[in-house]
Amino acid sequence: MENPPAEPFFLDASPGKRFCLYHSPAGDTPLNQVFIYLHPFAEEMNKSRRMAALQAKAFAAMGFGVLQIDLYGCGDSAGDFGEATWEIWKNDVEFAYQWLIQQGFTSVHFWGLRLGALLALDYAGKAETGSAKFILWQPVINGKSFLTQFLRLRLVNKLLSDDSDKAQNVHLREELRAGKSLEIAGYTLSPAMAAAIDELKLGQLVVGNSEIYWFEITPEAGRGLPPAGAAVVEAWNQSGVYPEVTLIPGLPFWATQEISECPALLAATAKLFAGIQP
Repeated sequence: MENPPAEPFFLDASPGKRFCLYHSPAGDTPLNQVFIYLHPFAEEMNKSRRMAALQAKAFAAMGFGVLQIDLYGCGDSAGDFGEATWEIWKNDVEFAYQWLIQQGFTSVHFWGLRLGALLALDYAGKAETGSAKFILWQPVINGKSFLTQFLRLRLVNKLLSDDSDKAQNVHLREELRAGKSLEIAGYTLSPAMAAAIDELKLGQLVVGNSEIYWFEITPEAGRGLPPAGAAVVEAWNQSGVYPEVTLIPGLPFWATQEISECPALLAATAKLFAGIQP
């Protein structure tokens, strides 16, 4: 039996409304559990839509509900990207969470990709979410490094040496600190959003009483977690959080020029959660 199609709707939020896709749990014995999917930043969101849709359908077929939400200023939601703030995005997660509670779900879990993984952890660390599961697909390790890579997109068409690239990046950061928004790869980056991302560190986003499942795509089989990732795991362990890390060889679908898939990631995620259903 095929899954019913996802239900599109606009969720009341503030400011404006958020576009959502709700995948209802299929089968005769739904699990009364649901995932909120939090998408990545800027163009990574668009590159990842297909993978998110495929995984959401797989979860629904397993009996989980899934709510995909376009954050403020993203996709078909209200607002402009340049007006978004990290706090508004965390409030968006709260609106989504409360809507799911109203639908009768007793367990709400979080599934985030790239910067969306940090948003999930940052929200849950300060909210009363109870015991939750977290799926982290290729989480950003360090917000400052992530922002530096994003700023480089503005320089991509210029022939710059490494030194010039670094100098230009410093200049762009100075403009942001002076209160100027920047147009980068078709997106307006506000000083407030840049400052918030700069402060994010995965290792500091600790959510107690949680289960964390970290999926990391590597260029080839046999590669371990990068040193920065291993340092995060060690920091979490010291705080009593023990993530389960799964390494998968594949393409970085959120960054490839053409829309791409990573079937091994879909299979590994579904397999793991098929084994932990209550």
